[in-house]
Amino acid sequence: MPWYIKTERFRAPAQDMGQHLSAHRHWVRQQQQQGRVVVSGYLVDGHGQPGGGGLMVLEAENHGAALAFIQQDPMILSGCVEWRLQGWIPVMGDLCLLPAQNLP
Repeated sequence: MPWYIKTERFRAPAQDMGQHLSAHRHWVRQQQQQGRVVVSGYLVDGHGQPGGGGLMVLEAENHGAALAFIQQDPMILSGCVEWRLQGWIPVMGDLCLLPAQNLP
């Protein structure tokens, strides 16, 4: 199944988005528990400090299915991020996805 990457940039400081981030994490866990292959995390700067945005890696049948899926993400529904969805074609290496229990 094809891979897709959603990148996002926060429109407000991360500390102001606790409610939306919590809803996002809950939604991702639900999706994983239902068998969807999806991993989500936040981006950090050169000092390891969060706040710039996030990244999601997912499998979907096609771009339309990936788009329909991520448009359900609470971070997108809240309007607190600018985002972009792109297909991704791995060329070298293996991708090992974290199981749901490893999410913070």
